[in-house]
Amino acid sequence: MQQAQPEPEVPVRRVVAFLCMVFGMFMAILDIQIVSASLSEIQAGLSASNDEISWVQTSYLIAEVVMIPLSGFLSRAFSTRWLFAVCCAGFTFMSFLCATAGSIEEMIVYRALQGFIGGGMIPTVFATAYTIFPRSKQPVVGPIIGLVATLAPTIGPTIGGYLTELFSWHWLFLVNVVPGILVSVATFSLIDFDEPDLSLLERFDWSGLFFMAGFLGSLEFVLEEGPGNDWFDDHEIVFFTVVGVVSAVGFFWRAFAAAVPVVDLRSFANRNFATGSAFSFVMGIGLYGLTYLYPVYLSRIRDYSALMIGETMFVTGLCMFLTAPIAGRLSAKIDPRIMIAIGFLGFGIGTWEASKITADWDFWELFVPQILRGVSLMLCMVPITNLSLGTLEPHTIKNASGLFNVTRNLGGAVGLAVINTVLNDRTDLHLQRLRDHVAWGRAVAEDTLNNIAASLGSLGSTANDAALTQVAGMVRQQATVMAFGDVFLVMTGLFVLLVLATPLMRRPQGAAGGGGGH
Repeated sequence: MQQAQPEPEVPVRRVVAFLCMVFGMFMAILDIQIVSASLSEIQAGLSASNDEISWVQTSYLIAEVVMIPLSGFLSRAFSTRWLFAVCCAGFTFMSFLCATAGSIEEMIVYRALQGFIGGGMIPTVFATAYTIFPRSKQPVVGPIIGLVATLAPTIGPTIGGYLTELFSWHWLFLVNVVPGILVSVATFSLIDFDEPDLSLLERFDWSGLFFMAGFLGSLEFVLEEGPGNDWFDDHEIVFFTVVGVVSAVGFFWRAFAAAVPVVDLRSFANRNFATGSAFSFVMGIGLYGLTYLYPVYLSRIRDYSALMIGETMFVTGLCMFLTAPIAGRLSAKIDPRIMIAIGFLGFGIGTWEASKITADWDFWELFVPQILRGVSLMLCMVPITNLSLGTLEPHTIKNASGLFNVTRNLGGAVGLAVINTVLNDRTDLHLQRLRDHVAWGRAVAEDTLNNIAASLGSLGSTANDAALTQVAGMVRQQATVMAFGDVFLVMTGLFVLLVLATPLMRRPQGAAGGGGGH
């Protein structure tokens, strides 16, 4: 009987290089959400309008979503070393320029370039994890990249709130400069994983790149701006929808017709990768959707400051940090599909509990749902990544990593669009229903109005008007809270569906979980 060959040891140089890459990825993903809690301060500093300030986020996301799938081709053409080091250096320089921006127009341009350049680091780290480390190390490596990919956007508002409160909004970007320089130098000096293949550039599909940028960029724009602009009632949304549809047709045509396509879609023929990408899409909804929902509730209903929101949201990040090593151990011992099912079930239980939300909920009422979210994110992320990328042929992983990561980002974009649409529509519905209950002739409503007016007697003749304003505010607040509960219920149903869909993935042959097979 032939004995199995021992897996080669990974040189310390490569381990250090990989850890530097992980830190660079952390910076890139952190910057998606680090400004979310401080947009009002940036708006004031740059004298921007409400419509303009949202582009500080949108420009970053649109540019990043184009670069992420492109990074697979660029990594093969220029090598991991050159792509990552240049992307990290460019991201660092753009961070510095963002801090020095003197107008909203400059900020939007710098943020777009920061997102595009930084987007190259994220899938490169995922691909590296599954090419330089043997299968036996995946239960350790998987939780590291899973933790960074989910923890960074989760604690982004927390870090952003602290930096803005203690210093100024400029430090949201300056904080990247010194670490970025160190990571750029370290990765350029240490990475030796592969060699460039410049011959790929001779067959680069420029039309495919053009169509992909039009498709993904337009999709991201429509999803970001649609909920606030009444969707297809807005001419810009209609225009970019047409651009997106035409570009999508062109992109898929070039993906199958080009000799060397910008993005090779054949990885989706792998059942685990296809279903894992779908799960990653829904996980993006849970990751970015809930990172958005809780701060909006705390700001609108509880009137929390950016710092208070960050401190409340820190619970989820702490739970993710503590769960990561446990998830790694479990992925090597039990069927990863069971972990995924437990993770999405935990998501569902957390959002079900949150659907009972009232206007009085505070830190402790949100405590258990946040714990469930943090634990569930890690229980899902580690096995989904292992099953999706760990079952592919090594030469396809660079390209597949870009596709896998873009599905998570698009899931977040779609989730935010759906969440905002449901939130707006259900608020209007509940508002109409509540108004029927506080109409004239309703004894309870009139008693409440009279009691408030009596308490405001010092205002004299304007007491009744002030009382009406207070009652209207109470009704709108209650309608908004009820709409939050509806959104959480919708998310609960989605997560339960994913639990039922976990048998669609195949368990890797010859392994308990973790590493996957080739």
